[in-house]
Amino acid sequence: MKTLICAVLVAMVTMSCVSQNGNSDVTVSWSKGAFETGKYRNLLKEVDPSLDTDHLVDSVFNELFFGKDRVYFEVGDSMGYVSDIKNHDVRTEGMSYGLMTAVQFDRKDIFDRLWRWAKKYMQHQEGERKGYFAWSCKTDGVRNAEGPASDGELYFVTSLIFASNRWGNETGINYLAEAQNILNCSMEKVDCQHSAPFINLEHKLITFTPDRWGGRMTDPSYHVPAFYEVWAKWAEDGRSEFWTECAKLSREYLHKAINDSTGLNPDYSNYDGSLINSKWTIGDAFRYDSWRVPMNIALDYSWSCADREWQQSYGNKIQDFFYSQGLKTFVDQYNVDGTPVDNILAGGEHKALLHSIGLVSTLGAVSLCATHEKSVEFVQHLLESKHVPYEDGYFDAYYDGFLHLFSLMHLSGRYRIIEKQ
Repeated sequence: MKTLICAVLVAMVTMSCVSQNGNSDVTVSWSKGAFETGKYRNLLKEVDPSLDTDHLVDSVFNELFFGKDRVYFEVGDSMGYVSDIKNHDVRTEGMSYGLMTAVQFDRKDIFDRLWRWAKKYMQHQEGERKGYFAWSCKTDGVRNAEGPASDGELYFVTSLIFASNRWGNETGINYLAEAQNILNCSMEKVDCQHSAPFINLEHKLITFTPDRWGGRMTDPSYHVPAFYEVWAKWAEDGRSEFWTECAKLSREYLHKAINDSTGLNPDYSNYDGSLINSKWTIGDAFRYDSWRVPMNIALDYSWSCADREWQQSYGNKIQDFFYSQGLKTFVDQYNVDGTPVDNILAGGEHKALLHSIGLVSTLGAVSLCATHEKSVEFVQHLLESKHVPYEDGYFDAYYDGFLHLFSLMHLSGRYRIIEKQ
């Protein structure tokens, strides 16, 4: 009898893992990461076997970089920049996203143009901020601010390491040396008056900004633990054990920063994950920065799968919350307990709650972690959604555009760890 029961259970499990079209059940998430297997899931193809996912991803990339509403602009014969169109500036966030996109798509021409512009106009070459990048510049390179934002440095380092792995360091830019320079300069900023390491050395967590003010807090959307694993393997800066520990503590931090009931996180928090609870309360809610967290956790799951059980629970939880708000009607700002916000944070010159394609995209991306049937609906909703102006005419080519592209890359297996060739 026990043998019969076991056989029936095995058959039931096998049947549950096969969809009507004969493919693996899309609600069964993977148990090992790409660091271990070298494999990436194409969940878009699983949801729609007829979809040409390469054509879709390539077309979104081409529209973002070369279409009529592009965010990438070339300067002369050797430089280029990515602009946050709605805010009329060039940000380290966008430049580093552009670098990551270029190396993922094997576009050395774009990568080198962006790096030369960032190095010329944004990177400090001396003083307390040496090695860091001014977070905002005008499109002519004049700085709007001198201080850095830590997520820019995070993506710069990772993108440069990937560039070194993909193209080597003998083609005009020593990518690895540039990455090491950022890391080494950062570690030299202990006890500086106006600057600090962009990884807080006490907590081993990324700062909001690497200075006395922003160094008191962190931003959940800056946490991409698998990036530290990339640094541990290929930065060759003598800090491999430190970066591995940073990855571990970053995952532990996310457990604390994310609301256990809703799956929502604030835009900014203390290092213990608690809300800042200051007069600057607008940072205590789930807003623009926070949209990136589902996508980042999907990346960490796909690459490392080191926190599988919690990440699966998170994927289900945050999708459950937004599903309860209406799959096609949820808005893009909430308090972390799921209640409506009192104050709406403007996006550039626009101030309204929207069903934003950026958030639609990242909630689709977290389906890589999720194990419930709703995850399929989130992917389908993403595939049905278009990056076009909203009903009120607002259009965000830049932030919505990158989150849309990155999420499709994750879901199609096109956002990858680039190992040494």
